[in-house]
Amino acid sequence: MSPVDPQQHLDPVSDRLRERSVSGAAMSLVGQGIRFVLRMASIYVLARLLTPEDYGLVGMVVAVTGLILLFKDLGLSMATVQRAEVTHEQISTLFWTNVALSTGIMLVTAAIAPLVGWFYREPRVVGITLAVSVGVLLSGLAVQHQAVLRRRMRFTTLAAIDVASDALGMIVAIAAAHYYDAGYWALVLQPLTAAALNLVSVWIACPWRPGRPARGTGVRPMLRYGGNLTFFRFANYLARSFDNVLVGRVWGPESLGLYARAYSLLLLPISQINAPIAGVAVPTLSRLQNEPERYRRYYLKSVSLIALLTMPLTALLASLSEETILLVLGPQWTPAAQIFLVFSIAAFAEPVVSTTGWVYLSLGQTGRLARWGLLFATLRVLFFAAGLPWGAFGVAAGFTLGFWVLTPFVLWAAYRVSPIRVRDVLGAAVRPAVVGLVVAAAAHLARGWLAGSGAGTIIAGGTLAAAAGVALLTLVWPALRRDILGVAALRRDLRVGDGASTTEDAGT
Repeated sequence: MSPVDPQQHLDPVSDRLRERSVSGAAMSLVGQGIRFVLRMASIYVLARLLTPEDYGLVGMVVAVTGLILLFKDLGLSMATVQRAEVTHEQISTLFWTNVALSTGIMLVTAAIAPLVGWFYREPRVVGITLAVSVGVLLSGLAVQHQAVLRRRMRFTTLAAIDVASDALGMIVAIAAAHYYDAGYWALVLQPLTAAALNLVSVWIACPWRPGRPARGTGVRPMLRYGGNLTFFRFANYLARSFDNVLVGRVWGPESLGLYARAYSLLLLPISQINAPIAGVAVPTLSRLQNEPERYRRYYLKSVSLIALLTMPLTALLASLSEETILLVLGPQWTPAAQIFLVFSIAAFAEPVVSTTGWVYLSLGQTGRLARWGLLFATLRVLFFAAGLPWGAFGVAAGFTLGFWVLTPFVLWAAYRVSPIRVRDVLGAAVRPAVVGLVVAAAAHLARGWLAGSGAGTIIAGGTLAAAAGVALLTLVWPALRRDILGVAALRRDLRVGDGASTTEDAGT
């Protein structure tokens, strides 16, 4: 029996790229939908078994250790996906690089545990930090196998693994909180359990096995790509998580629990839409980087899809913020409602703005991504600090103000060296934005009519009113009908070209 060539497990698929991209997006969306249900169930149950302080304690650790954990990947997974051609020797070298990084970061994270406790003046976070360090190694061992599966466009497999990992993590956390009164340790066990199952699963699903690391394999450009991406992630961390550090340090674990839970609850449904589309879009755009018109068409269609799905949803959540917090988290979380509302003002456009990262990554422009990211992150931190004297609500207001002030510059910086123009993206998002405003108005009116009813009744009434408003708008606005039909007919519209002969591709 001849030995199996490991290279066959690494080469990107070249046949039926369009069908694989569309079916991958569809399966990823299904997987994200299931994960969303699981996570909402987890939030609903755990929010009633645990306290804001429990969430705040874990949030304190994650906010600090997140800075260190950025370096466990070093952007090497995206380098594996983005490259047109890679060899077994290159991926093996990257794998062992990831293992070395993860081991080193695990030890560093464990070593700084006492410093984290000292910084927050909270001894309980020391044990949490030690536990978090174990998860670094677990995730580091899975990085390259996940990247190979993504490179091979095995999105259905990845979605199934994610669903199973989330489900087991949720079961373990709820059992620990309910039966063993584990408190904040339930929140620590949840990601550790998910990471362990994910590691085992990707190694089973991906037949590629690493060889020995080797010199002279040509990984330097990939390391440079990954290093620039990591630098951007460092900057992005400052923009996304330094607010948690500030709130936790100055206002304590309870305020941080309210702040972080409001943000994560708002982000959860949006990320379930964004993540699977991004997971398919970046590899596809990377294959189209030498075909500007196809690249532009695919990107704008993806932006339109994201905007049409997320803007109305965010508007609905904003209009029903108090009822959403009360229904999902329970009465003890009521102070988070105003924070939730302020965040939603930024979240209305954030999913569209976040697609600028696809452009940098797919075109291999991680150097530009890192430089601009650091500048914008520094400015966002200044907005956080400005709101800090007013507590968690003030920091949330600073976050939102900073987002809208900087967004025009973020768009300009991303598109200036690409086939995309800012006006193209605005054109793709304008109709979804109008739909969002109609949804907000309809839900707000229904909320007034149903004042005094229970949270569930108000949410149901607001959702029905919003749906009626969208239906009416669709009837009177032909362009919106075309957008919605375009989303429904995703197989036809998301054309990325795979070498097949089509009328449009042939230019006839």
